[in-house]
Parts: sequence; C-alpha cells; structure tokens
Amino acid sequence: MFREIIVPFALGLVVFLFGLNHMRTGLEELAEDRLRNVLIRFTRTPVRGFFTGIVTTALLQSSTAVTVLTIGFVSAGMMTFAQSVGIILGTNIGTTVTTQILALKVEDLAVPLTVSGAVLWAVPSMTWSRIGQSLTGFGLIFLGIEWMQRVAEPIKEQGWLDVLAEAGGSPVVAGLAAGTILTALIHSSSATIAMTMGFYSSGAIDLPMAIAVVLGSNVGTCMTAVLATVGASRESKQVATAHLVLNLAGMLAFLPLIPWLTDLAPWLSEDPAVQIAHIQTLFNVICSVLVLPFCEPFARSIVRLTPGKSAW
Repeated sequence: MFREIIVPFALGLVVFLFGLNHMRTGLEELAEDRLRNVLIRFTRTPVRGFFTGIVTTALLQSSTAVTVLTIGFVSAGMMTFAQSVGIILGTNIGTTVTTQILALKVEDLAVPLTVSGAVLWAVPSMTWSRIGQSLTGFGLIFLGIEWMQRVAEPIKEQGWLDVLAEAGGSPVVAGLAAGTILTALIHSSSATIAMTMGFYSSGAIDLPMAIAVVLGSNVGTCMTAVLATVGASRESKQVATAHLVLNLAGMLAFLPLIPWLTDLAPWLSEDPAVQIAHIQTLFNVICSVLVLPFCEPFARSIVRLTPGKSAW
C-alpha cells in the first residue's frame, strides 16, 4: 500500500504543486507591473472586471493567485471592494481553462516541455528565462498529474472509496467533503479535479461522486483567500467573503441538479475526463453569468454581512 498509493500520490502532488508554482511565478514575472496595471485599469465596472478576471486567471492558471492579488489591491486602497466582485466572478470561469487543458490528455508533452523549458530557463535573457520557467512548470504539472492518477486503481482495489461513501452516508456527501477538504489542504482545485478525472476514468468512483468533488473543490479553493485576509482591512475581508458566498451558493444550487448533470454528461463527451472538465466549466459559467447583472446589490449585501463601519 505504501509503495503503490502513498509514495506515487505524495510525489505526484509535490511535483504538481512545484510545477504550478514555477509556472505561475514565471508568468507573473513576465507580466511584472503590467498585471497590476491591467487589474486596476480594466476593473472600473463589474463587466470589465469580469472579463479581466477571466483573462488574467486563464493566463496565470490560478484563480487563487488572482483573488489574493485582488485582496492585496483592495487592502492597499488601489481598488474598491465593489470593483473586485466582477474579478471574482471572472476568476471562476478563468480557472476552468486549466481543467480543459488537463482534459486534452497531453501527457506525452510533459517531458519535452520540461526539458525545453529547463534549457530556456538557463538562457541569460530575462524574458526567455521566465518563459522557460513557465514551460518547465507546465511540464511538471502533467508529470505530477500522471503520477497522482496512478493511485486510482490501487485505491479502488483497497475499497477505500466505498468506505468513504458509506461513512458520508452517500457518494455525493462524501464527494463534497472530499473535494472541499482536499482542495483546502493542498490549495489547488486543479489538482483535486485532475485526480477526480483519473479516478472517474478508471471506474474508481461513479459520476455523481465525481461531480460532487468538483462542486466541493469550488468551496475549498476559497480557503486560501480567507487565510490571506487575516489581519487585513475590512474591505479585504469583504472580497474573501464574497468569494466564499458565491461558491457556496453555487454549490448548494447545483446539488439538486447532480442527477440531471449525470444524464447530461454522455452528451457532452464520450471521454470521462472531458465530461468532468465540461461539467466544471458549465457550473462556473452558469453561476458567474447569473450573478454578474446583480454585482452591485450583491456587493451591498456582503458589506452588510461584515461588521464595522461601512466603506461602501
């Protein structure tokens, strides 16, 4: 068990997170101050903030990074809380780009990307070095996912997932708990969903449980933003609260729709991994687009939820 499950999973997770960190760092340093200027300049209305959140999250491959950056800008007074709501909605859609890329099954490119990226990383030119760092990180992400997904079959044989489903009372409840807790612990919904794709593709879990993990991961990803507001301003806490409320409300709204999504999945794709990617995209797009016209009333309600003098 130790050699077949724990070692591959731990190594895969470390490589995945290491790669994600380096890819994000490389992209952020390529952007330098331009990212800050874009976030501040193109977020004056909720709609502009919405599209800015989509693009920046898709480029950085991390909704958490964009949300934490937004919290920092709000805390520093460079952006108002109301401006940040559109960004938050956009990040929920932008993060689905990562999942869609993972569903393309480009594992064969992992080693070439890592090697070519490492070569460019050593180039004296700062620009090419950062591009190399990003490519290396991207390649390591796929290597990490491949290792993590190898544990699906051994876990299935051990019967651990059946025990988890029984302990939760149902596969859906177990999936929600697993998705929320795992994402909160590793600070990456992409890693959680990547593992879910592998588990569902191998038959280790059924589709309702896989969908529940996806819904739970959207709540778990809010925990990093919540931690980032410890000791921060009231406006920063409002950003984290808005993120949590939006994702929690979306999860609760979609829970009754899991049977419908289960029936819809085969129409989306014949590939199990692609089904999960499309369902996550569908969930995030619907939730964000429905809330977008009501950004200002929503922001006012969040202000009322947070104690202290209003900054609205």
